[in-house]
Amino acid sequence: MTRFLASEINPEGFKLEELLLSLRRDVIMRTEKIVDDPRPEARLVLDNNVRILQLLTDALHLAEASTAALLRSFGPSQAAKGGEPRIGHL
Repeated sequence: MTRFLASEINPEGFKLEELLLSLRRDVIMRTEKIVDDPRPEARLVLDNNVRILQLLTDALHLAEASTAALLRSFGPSQAAKGGEPRIGHL
């Protein structure tokens, strides 16, 4: 069972894109607070956060591409209405 993501078992869950956008927003907000801190530790965290932001963006683009492929091939998800999953097994 998924804890955060929408599924037939968890119809109120989030789309992966929504979670990735939210995470990216939080990392940006935290990063803004340390951008002017000259200490080496802050520089390390800043560099790591910039890399994490790129990885989150890459993951977001992949998730959006998957959603587009599912919509194009199978139409909108019916999981929230008790429908079968578009792909995979229950």
